[in-house]
Amino acid sequence: MQERSSVTDLAEQLRRELDRYSVGGKLPSSRSLVDRFRVSPVTVSRALAQLAAEGLVVTRPGAGAFRAAARPVAAPAGDTSWQEVALSADGAADLVPRSVDASGVLVSLAAPPPGVVEFNGGYLHPSLQPERAMSAALARAGRRPGVWGRPPTEGLPELREWFARSIGGAVTAAEVLITAGGQSALTTALRALAPPGAPVLVESPTYPGMLAIARSAGLRPVPVPVDADGVKPALLADAFRATGARVFVCQPLFQNPTGAVLAPERRGEVLRIAREAGAFVVEDDFVRRLVHEDAGPLPRPLAADDPDGVVVHIGSLTKATSPSFRVSALAARGPVLERLRAIQIVDTFFVPRPLQEAALELVGSPAWPRHLRTISAELKARRDAMAAALRLELPELALPHIPSGGYHLWLRLPDGTDETALTAAALRAGVAVTPGRPYFSAEPPAGHVRLSFAAVAGPREIKEGVRRLRTACDEVL
Repeated sequence: MQERSSVTDLAEQLRRELDRYSVGGKLPSSRSLVDRFRVSPVTVSRALAQLAAEGLVVTRPGAGAFRAAARPVAAPAGDTSWQEVALSADGAADLVPRSVDASGVLVSLAAPPPGVVEFNGGYLHPSLQPERAMSAALARAGRRPGVWGRPPTEGLPELREWFARSIGGAVTAAEVLITAGGQSALTTALRALAPPGAPVLVESPTYPGMLAIARSAGLRPVPVPVDADGVKPALLADAFRATGARVFVCQPLFQNPTGAVLAPERRGEVLRIAREAGAFVVEDDFVRRLVHEDAGPLPRPLAADDPDGVVVHIGSLTKATSPSFRVSALAARGPVLERLRAIQIVDTFFVPRPLQEAALELVGSPAWPRHLRTISAELKARRDAMAAALRLELPELALPHIPSGGYHLWLRLPDGTDETALTAAALRAGVAVTPGRPYFSAEPPAGHVRLSFAAVAGPREIKEGVRRLRTACDEVL
């Protein structure tokens, strides 16, 4: 973080001084910049690269950096109003509008302003990411023969084998496709399994990114309520009968946002109900590697107990590593696998080979199990710190379930609370939270907020964030 700040500061200083040089004039040497600003050669190199990317300087190997010619004056903006008609007319015949609302996803992707406690984050804080292990894995991968060549479209065989072993049961490498992150895998699965206009059953509440995928594909999300033991089988069966749906999307392990785990007695029921309906179950196993150290043995993925090809399984490395380490897997059995493969090839060709090689290096290194043990302990400590702070500072916010995996807590607001007003008040108080409304595909039964404990620096920041949330609640409740 310090290095990034130094690069930004140096680039800004050099940007201010560019007027001292004529076009084509040479800037001071890297060595003189190191001495003058007391920074490392790497910082100087990155700052100059940043200015070169902005078109302000030109770097010439062996010669130095030179001021670039002024940019041409931008042409007047054109008239794009015609697009409103074109885009609307294009979807006039759609059974379901295919416009994309990314607001529910952006809540957890957008970085809050400086100084704001990030309770809305969807990824590990940099201090929890295995940056050193990932860098070492990437360096080793870069030395592998053929690393920049074209990989098999299905993914590297060794990586497919690793994911197959992770799923367990009778799943084989031949039934696994490597994809570019869980979001991409979900998009491929829904496009493969349901035509535009079709209903798709979803948990309620559920992950907003999946709802956005479904709606952008012209699908109709139909909610099926969950409780502390996961989706309710009787309601799932009713929903299949009422809608004729052929797809059910679920997160059986540490469900987002409730943190629920599908109860053992419901697992077989869900598969049986889907099989009798002639439907697929898309299993989004997104945080299996973010288990807390007090969780005990985890249930196997649904795909491990599915000989009939009902389950299309999605597993990912991203949540346990870094938002930029976008490597995941789609696993399926039977003819559907070929359809999944065809759609992925059309959309993305393949996942870049260097990233796949780096993933192999990472999961095969001694650093990988150490990292998983570390985050298991850290996430439990942060979860406990947040739960304790909430009980002390905000007892009026109901916390019905404390999960033993994942990275967030799901709280019910007092009846009548305005979610939007609370979210805005929280941001004014210096803490970013995720409102509950985007997690519901229909009218929510009550107001909620989701609080992430993984994207912050540690327990001290968690306590400060809850204190700020107390201030916001005093304003709104």
